[in-house]
Amino acid sequence: QVQLVESGGGLVQTGGSLRLSCAASGRTFSSYGMGWFRQAPGKEREFVAVISWSGEITDYRDSVKGRFTISRDNAKNTMYLQMNSLKPEDTAVYYCAVDIHRQEAVTTTADEFDYWGQGTQVTVSS
Repeated sequence: QVQLVESGGGLVQTGGSLRLSCAASGRTFSSYGMGWFRQAPGKEREFVAVISWSGEITDYRDSVKGRFTISRDNAKNTMYLQMNSLKPEDTAVYYCAVDIHRQEAVTTTADEFDYWGQGTQVTVSS
């Protein structure tokens, strides 16, 4: 079992920044890939960014490339999402997730992730 707890969400103005954290406990943190997803009201959950266990492989959805950075600190069992130049369309509940089937590879498909956090709200005002 893996337990995930997100933090760092909040209300920010357009152009502002937030840093999300995802603290993991349970299985060995460095053994699996992880990712961030988000879901806005009335919309499907969508992939934001994913990272391999080593941190060397990452992938981002096109709309956040150049603005968001995913990273992880395996010694602290924590994954991060640095979000800069935030836009109103980034408003959503952000979830972290774990993929226990891949280590040095990534997937952007939500259904392939095994464990999920409860989410943290990010609201960007215009």
